[in-house]
Amino acid sequence: MTKVVSFYIDGKRYEAEEGTKLVDAAKGIGIHIPSLCYYKHIDPPLATCRTCTVQVNGKSMPGCLVKVEEGLQVTYDTPELADQRKAIIEMMFAEGNHFCPACEKSGDCDLQHLAYKEGISVTRFPHLFVDRMIDFKAERMVIEPSRCVKCMRCVEEVLTDEGKRVFAFKNRGNQVVVSIDYDEEKKLTEEQAARAMNICPVGAILVRGKSEARPFGDRKYDMEPNPAFEPVAPTTPPEQNGEKKIVATTSLAGCFGCHMSMLDLDLGILDLVEVVEFNKSPLTDIKKFTKRAHIGLIEGGICNSENVEVLRKFREMCDILVSVGECSIWGGVPAMRNTVPLDECLEEAYLNSITSENNEGIIPASADIPKILDKVYACHEVVKIDYWIPGCPPSAEHIWKVVKNLLFGEQYSVLYPEFKYD
Repeated sequence: MTKVVSFYIDGKRYEAEEGTKLVDAAKGIGIHIPSLCYYKHIDPPLATCRTCTVQVNGKSMPGCLVKVEEGLQVTYDTPELADQRKAIIEMMFAEGNHFCPACEKSGDCDLQHLAYKEGISVTRFPHLFVDRMIDFKAERMVIEPSRCVKCMRCVEEVLTDEGKRVFAFKNRGNQVVVSIDYDEEKKLTEEQAARAMNICPVGAILVRGKSEARPFGDRKYDMEPNPAFEPVAPTTPPEQNGEKKIVATTSLAGCFGCHMSMLDLDLGILDLVEVVEFNKSPLTDIKKFTKRAHIGLIEGGICNSENVEVLRKFREMCDILVSVGECSIWGGVPAMRNTVPLDECLEEAYLNSITSENNEGIIPASADIPKILDKVYACHEVVKIDYWIPGCPPSAEHIWKVVKNLLFGEQYSVLYPEFKYD
């Protein structure tokens, strides 16, 4: 007969069947303990991702390894533990080359969803931009090792009809990558291959022809509420003096998409210009600051010396500085070159390219050309950034809600469809 016992989470008493895994017991009472590697039927649990970290009797440990017993005391909801779990997720983004707008798993990705749930809009760790080779050799699958979070789901769960494993880990330490047995992969049925792709919590395993992008609303996490980002309480705005607030914007190493998104406010921008004045900005074609700005919006990362100069000027002339979009937050698409040495990048562009003018084979060098940096940097690596608005691009509604909150103290909520990395 099953025995029901009492246990405690953050000092509150609950009941569950003895031996129930903590993550399952917590879910049954409405407490979400995050995890990327946990599968209920795998016992003992994999405990590889550590995003379910809790404290039991003052000791930090993965919540998936804890089983309910009489008098169990669990600490879950503390600032320290929340910060630890967020740091683990942030390090996964920084260690892998995760670029959500270009990933087939976006909207169905467990890692992306956990970032939403934990309120992560920027990582505190620099992206490593490790150059790992994509494996195209398998008959039906493509393996993207940079995206892999080493959860071991595929190793444990993907088996042939003969019970042989298809995936394995190779190398050691931070060189560990997931590998695939090409002969065993051929033995998988179409359904088994698709399941391998679907059990991966990120976009590390793809099946050719089966990983097409799906529209918003059809994906796994599209309509799930995002309480971490709504509502946003009023800020303390700059002192009101009856004059228009001054807004400055610039586009650095990016595609100008965030500025295009700003203009998507359509006729609403007519209401906006009643209360704000655009100073130095591509929107007004004003080249230099003519007055100090209350807020500066930065699009794009830092790829050359001119970008550094412009960004530092914005920091000097703006009371509040906001990074807008993925490129300014961590480098985005331009940062794809960060995995390639600068010499090779320039050689490929100017010496090996069939578009070189008259086949001159010359890498441009002139005092009039800004000096290109060794890599593309996030804006906060160069100057202090006060706020971040993630997205590629963020929606017009999201951008201007944040601006109005910072300038006028308006409370706002960002709807789930508005807050998207993709």
